[in-house]
Amino acid sequence: MRCKLAVAPVLFSILAAGGAQADSVDVSLALATPTGPGAAIGTVRFSDSPAGVVIDLDLTGVAPGEHGLHVHQNPSCAPSAAADGSQTPAGAAGPHLDPSATGRHLGPDGAGHLGDLPRVEADHAGRVRGHYGAPRIVSVAALRGHALMLHAGGDNYADAPKPLGGGGARLACGVIPAR
Repeated sequence: MRCKLAVAPVLFSILAAGGAQADSVDVSLALATPTGPGAAIGTVRFSDSPAGVVIDLDLTGVAPGEHGLHVHQNPSCAPSAAADGSQTPAGAAGPHLDPSATGRHLGPDGAGHLGDLPRVEADHAGRVRGHYGAPRIVSVAALRGHALMLHAGGDNYADAPKPLGGGGARLACGVIPAR
């Protein structure tokens, strides 16, 4: 009888740990305009998995072709003033998320910005649907309180010949809720 009682606390600990729920968050993306967020274009869901964060996209109205997808430092999609006085759409989101201060753009598998996510592609009808992985991001919690940005054009995951992968303008933005 004594053995059964000693095993019970260990068994309860294992069952309780197995019952922990994985985190997920839905992020609404809206067009980035010089006056602030514009029309909604869809939703991105981030979910925890044993292999890193999983990204599910369901977007419409995006120019056909490849686009860069990044997590940016600040939780804002507001425009910011450029040096010439013009407004940069979603400029208040700041730079790519880089908590280790690597200063490098090396893609989702490289040891650079943590905010470097997989490239996505819009089909001929302007839809972006897909299931992607971000293996370096170990939990949704690391993304909370930042912005998600869809950029015009592709991303070569290098800082040369152009910085930040040669990606283009900030097309759409959404704030990842802190909780």
